[in-house]
Amino acid sequence: MLDARPSWKRKLLGISLLVLGVLGLVLPILQGGLFLLLGVFVLRDQYDWSRRCLAWCHARWPSQVNKLDGLEARMLVRSRNWGRRLRLRFGR
Repeated sequence: MLDARPSWKRKLLGISLLVLGVLGLVLPILQGGLFLLLGVFVLRDQYDWSRRCLAWCHARWPSQVNKLDGLEARMLVRSRNWGRRLRLRFGR
């Protein structure tokens, strides 16, 4: 059962990363595989196919996917801290 957290911002970001990944497979400037992996990672809570693809990536490259999970957790903490600082500074 998919425990989805519907978010249009997350879907928009993930689909944009997937589009950049497909373009990166054709254009020599962009890293297509990286953008595809990031897009799948962002969409993992939105779609079942993305969760299956990330499970395959985790089975193949477990340490890299775990590092990506840790990076996401650190970024969430950092963004919450920034939001708290902004609210204190601007009085909201």
